[in-house]
Amino acid sequence: MSVTLYQFELCPFCHKVKAALDVKGIAYRKVEVNPMTKAELPELPAEAPKKVPVIECDGEVVFDSTTIMNYLEQRFSDEFALSPDEGGAARARSDEVEAWVDDTFAMALPTVIYGSWGEALKAAQVTARTSNFGLLHNVGVRAGGPMIMHQVAKRILKKNGKKNGHAWVAESLDRFEEWLGDEDFVGGAAVSMGDVAMHGAVSCVRDFPVFKEIMQRPRMAAWFTRVQALRLERSKLMS
Repeated sequence: MSVTLYQFELCPFCHKVKAALDVKGIAYRKVEVNPMTKAELPELPAEAPKKVPVIECDGEVVFDSTTIMNYLEQRFSDEFALSPDEGGAARARSDEVEAWVDDTFAMALPTVIYGSWGEALKAAQVTARTSNFGLLHNVGVRAGGPMIMHQVAKRILKKNGKKNGHAWVAESLDRFEEWLGDEDFVGGAAVSMGDVAMHGAVSCVRDFPVFKEIMQRPRMAAWFTRVQALRLERSKLMS
């Protein structure tokens, strides 16, 4: 069996898929996709948008992070389960959180990694370092990338009626902690897709100052450490 993940390093949806692969203990090859040309992507179905994440499993191509997670859950059903029993409160909470990560938290993150000029410069450097750019294009990203990324952050804030990205992320973290409560995971005692989606999104910003802000919250830090330990334990199965 061969699994390949086509991804972009600063994409929270890609990190969400990586978290699912790790927790389920599925070995995979990672291909960094040039965000400008997308030349590395495999041939996609006609209805698929030309964007990451995409996985290819023994020649079968699957796109969209939620679709990929559900595919992995069904294809590798004998591995670590991430879906609580359907119809129960834990399943409803997991599905709610997973959708919220896509629709809200993943939208807020670019506003704190591109929001200031310093943050945008850092993001451009990460992009240039991890992407498949040629030398001249790499230099261009480092030079002009911060301006483009900063403008993207401003457009996201305006579109969502927000003025401050860090305040938006803080509100989002408050919401997640409400779901978490005093439990180990959002669905209770067992990790679920909701946890995996959120852990992936948070992992996306580990190179940025906002990660330190997240880890200064004791409840978030304890939850993140629990999921991270599980990812590391399960990913050892890949070796």
